[in-house]
Amino acid sequence: MQAFQLDIQTIRQRARQQVAEGARTFTYAGDVQQVIELLNHALATELVCALRYRRHYFTASGLSSEPVAEEFLVHANEELAHADRIAERIVQLGGSPDFSPDGLTTRSHADYVAPDSLEAMIRENLVAERIAIDTYRELVRFIGDKDPTTRRMLEDILAVEEEHADELSDWLGRRG
Repeated sequence: MQAFQLDIQTIRQRARQQVAEGARTFTYAGDVQQVIELLNHALATELVCALRYRRHYFTASGLSSEPVAEEFLVHANEELAHADRIAERIVQLGGSPDFSPDGLTTRSHADYVAPDSLEAMIRENLVAERIAIDTYRELVRFIGDKDPTTRRMLEDILAVEEEHADELSDWLGRRG
């Protein structure tokens, strides 16, 4: 095993030369444009999910709908918080977060589905969470050690998406 060494003079020199790059330093190993593009797709996914959850919050009806609707609102707000984190990371990497409604659903990994029944709402949200889980896992694998900050952010979001899926699955079990 090689001893740990820092060439602090070179690090200082690069920091001064590349000061306009912000948080992205010389040691950034990812393809920054590709990561920004992937994050913009994740941003679209979170926005579509937040909109879907919010619609379901307002339109859920029936005797047992109130606690489920409240959970939809909690999930909608958490999806918006994910979108904010992703947008912030895109800016840190020197990109521009794409909040344009034009093409939002085509950039999103998840669909926007607006069913009428409470059970169908729960099921569609669970499908979307499962899509998010798989896409975040793939993004984490793809990014690997090339961008540990983005990877950790995605892992944090992934953990919340897994919690959402577990909660929704519980709701389906209670209704079934």
